[in-house]
Amino acid sequence: MNVRSLATAAVFALIACLLAATPAQAATSVTFTPQTISVPKQVRPVVHSVTPVGTISLDMTATQTAYVVSKMRVNDATIRSLFDNEIVCRGPGGWSKNMVIGQNVYDTNSGSPNQDVTLYTRFLVHPGVAGTVTCTANVRGNSLSSTSGATYRLVSGYLTFADTSVINATDGQPVQSSVSTPILDLHTNSPKVWEPKLDHFTLPSTVQGLNVVGDVELQVCLRGITCDEYKSTEVKFTLFVNQWKADGTLCKSDSSIQVTHEVPYWVHHKYVPLNKADFTVSKAPGCVPRFNAYVKAEWLGGEAAGIQGTATGLTDSEGSATTHDSDMSHAYVLPY
Repeated sequence: MNVRSLATAAVFALIACLLAATPAQAATSVTFTPQTISVPKQVRPVVHSVTPVGTISLDMTATQTAYVVSKMRVNDATIRSLFDNEIVCRGPGGWSKNMVIGQNVYDTNSGSPNQDVTLYTRFLVHPGVAGTVTCTANVRGNSLSSTSGATYRLVSGYLTFADTSVINATDGQPVQSSVSTPILDLHTNSPKVWEPKLDHFTLPSTVQGLNVVGDVELQVCLRGITCDEYKSTEVKFTLFVNQWKADGTLCKSDSSIQVTHEVPYWVHHKYVPLNKADFTVSKAPGCVPRFNAYVKAEWLGGEAAGIQGTATGLTDSEGSATTHDSDMSHAYVLPY
């Protein structure tokens, strides 16, 4: 073998060693492949199809907090169907956190704007133990026909760790909270709900502002209460963000983010995102970086409704014996 051949062989041997010594880097962001989602007919108890559409991973320290987001857009449903955007995360030491946001997507011939639906599922990831966190996005669903399954089209979307260094509160924990009660009633006898909410929390003095998010899942009609399936409910939502003084009195407050929805029964689940992206921290005398935030839901009339909390007993796959819980209505803060 000549010198050039020996040199070439050595180079290839070195490259092979480097490739073998360097582990593949897991993706921290993935774009969903457009695809047709098949969902089963409606039965009791409900059976969902569970279609994984993307997985990401992140190596995290014990003190690190990340921000995970799944965006999904679907349309072209053959029959009105439930469409759920779910994130399931697993991490070191048995840590897990899951969240699901859902809404019914109308069939393609309905002429309704609800035949094209975009949902965001998003929360903060903080296992509190060093290791790898893996999150999977699932499309969950079922047809709302008792005689026939259906299909709809996942048109676009992504799953990503949108931020891998979210600022924690001074106690070392991320600022977030989910509604744990399965359903919080909204009707004549209970016209107001203050959920989801973030109880008082303190941020580092270096924080300049807060990006506050309240993602609410509204359900139209409740079990045990008479409901006209051809009517609607009307609910007003307001996101409140407050800063406090050292003496416990109010420093500043914002309630500028408001929206009112009239939702027909056939939508049944309505995704209501609220976001105050630019709440500036006041440096006025007496003001300290202590805050709280909440969503106020006011029932204005129509059919009974409710704010949905944690969904329990969701199957890991279609018809599986193993299950998990997923949070729904949720609030969190991205300090900056």
